[in-house]
Amino acid sequence: MTNTAHEPDLAGQGVSVVVPCYNEADNVEDAYRQVVAEFGDHDVEFVFVDDGSTDGTLPIVRRLAAADPRVRYLSFTRNFGFEAAFSAGYRYASKPWVLHIDADVQFPVAEAHKLVAASAGQDAVFGVRETRHDPFVRRAGARAYHLVARRLLGIEIPPGATTFRLVRTELARRIVDLRLGTPYFLATVPRLTNRYTTVAVEHRARARGSSKLNLRWLVGHAMGLFVGFSNRLASVAALVALVAAGLALVAALGGVTGLLDPVGGVTVLLLLLVPLLAALAVTVRYVVAVGSGQPRPALYYVRESNIDVEPADLLLTTAALEPVGTGGRAR
Repeated sequence: MTNTAHEPDLAGQGVSVVVPCYNEADNVEDAYRQVVAEFGDHDVEFVFVDDGSTDGTLPIVRRLAAADPRVRYLSFTRNFGFEAAFSAGYRYASKPWVLHIDADVQFPVAEAHKLVAASAGQDAVFGVRETRHDPFVRRAGARAYHLVARRLLGIEIPPGATTFRLVRTELARRIVDLRLGTPYFLATVPRLTNRYTTVAVEHRARARGSSKLNLRWLVGHAMGLFVGFSNRLASVAALVALVAAGLALVAALGGVTGLLDPVGGVTVLLLLLVPLLAALAVTVRYVVAVGSGQPRPALYYVRESNIDVEPADLLLTTAALEPVGTGGRAR
């Protein structure tokens, strides 16, 4: 254990280490061991959230839970996504602080001591990669959407903040319970408190398994941030649509009056169709984000757990949820 003399003592308060997992059978046991090595002397609990894994992740977590009473877990009915996984972990954390550890431990757990050291007087401390060891697409995509979000759309996000973070459980649970149509934790924290900070931490290349975050996910995640936390994009889309519609009307009149030849008029209309469709896509995304008036399913549903789960987070009845031979329960 690498705790330092100047590090605030969280042992008397307690830490819930939340570990979202999706097909991370090669990594979850290593993540567990690293946490035990660094924080095993603290009042610590584990909250593993299995996001509908199809490999051996859940059996490994069950085994850890059977051997260590500090290990608690939730298993979803299917893959609901990263935001759903850590949201469930935050909701069912029972200690005053949440330490978010990704199952791939690209952020070494030992770096969490830096978060703890910076936590005095803060509600949240976010790790910032000193050097990022990820594929080019992920690095470039992250830079692009942070630039657009902060500079162009005016969305407040802790600069460089990552999922490697230490958060007061009360704040984390409050954010989860907002049940936002477009949940985005990093952008929601500054809306609730100004007591947050960032700390430079080490980041390593993934040692085992493959990343589940592809380009499609990054684009969807970015759009959720852009439309959920700023109206500027909607204003731009409306302006583009009005201008394009106006120019289309002029082109149509030109074709009718003979000022434009038929080929030229059709060409202009086709060119104007591109910004109109883009504006329509943005508008539809806003409608989906705000809500169409239709009932929304929950962010996730739990199939199996050794935690007492709220009825709203269950898909089936208690009897149907009782796992066979695992000792787990969903109530």
